[in-house]
Amino acid sequence: MALPLSYSWRSMYARGTRTLFTVAVIALVVVAITLFWSLIGSLKRTLVASGSPYNLVVMRKGATNDGSSQVPLEAYQAIRFFEGIAKDAQGNPLVSPELVVQPFFHTASGARENVLVRGVDPVALQVHDEVHIAEGRMFQPSSGEAVVGKTIAQRYAGAQLGKTVHFGTGNWKIVGVLESGGSTFESEVWVDARQLADDAKRSVPYSAFRVRVAPGADMDALARRIEGDQRWSLQAKPELDYYESLMSTAKVLYFIVASLAIFAGMGAIFGATNTMYAAVQARISEIGTLRALGFSRGTILLAFLVESIMIAGVGFAVGALAAALLAVAISASLGGVGLPALTFTTNVVVLRVAPQDLVMPFLLALLIGLLGGLFPAAAAARLRPVEALRKA
Repeated sequence: MALPLSYSWRSMYARGTRTLFTVAVIALVVVAITLFWSLIGSLKRTLVASGSPYNLVVMRKGATNDGSSQVPLEAYQAIRFFEGIAKDAQGNPLVSPELVVQPFFHTASGARENVLVRGVDPVALQVHDEVHIAEGRMFQPSSGEAVVGKTIAQRYAGAQLGKTVHFGTGNWKIVGVLESGGSTFESEVWVDARQLADDAKRSVPYSAFRVRVAPGADMDALARRIEGDQRWSLQAKPELDYYESLMSTAKVLYFIVASLAIFAGMGAIFGATNTMYAAVQARISEIGTLRALGFSRGTILLAFLVESIMIAGVGFAVGALAAALLAVAISASLGGVGLPALTFTTNVVVLRVAPQDLVMPFLLALLIGLLGGLFPAAAAARLRPVEALRKA
């Protein structure tokens, strides 16, 4: 004979104070894990959205990112005519020579952060075809103008459309705002490459090239030709692989989240266990009555275990909702979350709780419910009817 599910549900309401306490503990754990896990997920989504399957990143051999690379003008002039490179409607090769510098910008709160400023030519919008001008227009070459990513405009003081921002030795008027589907380009400032090289006193004018591979061309063969040219010591890798290699920040966050989950989960398990043990002690006469009515030990164990899992489920739901609201509030108030990148700059990530970010917190809440209720449920099931009634 099985106890109805409503028994466990009503038992939660009958002991409201203990239930609320346990729900609150589990919800706090879920909030913390969800926010950290969502931060990792948001960073991964930002970097994954940045790469194009049709682009190669060409850098100096040994460089881990274009912020630590230098490539000469002569290499650009030669490589742009290699076979296998895509061309625009006028027959011009789609190769974007780019220069990266990392000046300081100030957030609205006054904190200083390194921002990635990318010097580009007009062809950059064709090579980075996921990037578009959402507001204003593209800068004019050699004009002291700049376009900024959407998150840059939201996070940093004086970096809004129509304003003038100072970095290097000059002032740059912001004439446009970039959007790129949430990619890392929204955390960048784009200006004219030659003007930026002059401003930064860079004798080697470029950090890297972005090369668009022609439809049907062999990307690996083109990469091998670039790397095999003995005149320059260059490496070429698919842009998707390049941004995947920048995920070292997420690896550190994975370790932090795993450690937090272990310690927070242990604390929540102890809290749930104590609550369920207290419930067993308060319900000895009830357990004795159920056993006297013919309910088996397995039925009693299952009823208490289901109750514990229900409490954990409510805690998960409350924590998940709170985490989603907090993520929106944090991103709105801070203009995104700034994370250090391998380019020695700040990657601004819009914190968002996606459905897949809730899988780990859900499994943790389920584990808390199972382990927190298992031993108290077993203790309740072991009580003999006469013994339970006598203790009552």
